[in-house]
Amino acid sequence: MRRLTSLALLLPMSLAACVAPMQSGMTGSGAIADLLDANGRPSGRAIITQSADGLWIDVTATGITPGDHGLHVHAVGQCTAPEFTSAGPHWNPGGHQHGRKNPQGTHAGDAPNLRADATGKGRLKSWLGAGTIANGPMALLDADGAAVVVHADPDDEMTDPTGKSGKRILCGVLRAR
Repeated sequence: MRRLTSLALLLPMSLAACVAPMQSGMTGSGAIADLLDANGRPSGRAIITQSADGLWIDVTATGITPGDHGLHVHAVGQCTAPEFTSAGPHWNPGGHQHGRKNPQGTHAGDAPNLRADATGKGRLKSWLGAGTIANGPMALLDADGAAVVVHADPDDEMTDPTGKSGKRILCGVLRAR
């Protein structure tokens, strides 16, 4: 009888714990973006996952020139082709300088360079840093969303604000998954 009473008391609390995140706008543990080129062709995917130590990014890209390409999370969830400037600046809720090698850095959206092989395919898996997907002052999916952008040139990981990474060649709007 005691067991049933305990279960009866715990069940409503368990249900409330499951429903509260849905009601508060919590989106789960990740976000995803389908990358498109300037002509609207599918060119890869970006997945951002939240863990206890911050945000992780996993990007695959196709149809880009061989070599290194700057890769950033940008502050606005818009990808208007062909320039993708609608994605705004790098995601930088902490107000830091740009670059993983910059002693004043780094933007929360700064990722290492994405390297494409001779066939134009690339993949990068890396830790982005502190932040959350949907809640708090470091939320990625805030009121105006966010986007993942691949640039034409390598990021020098020092120069503020863009690392001299050149024009934006792929873009994808992040959405909760």
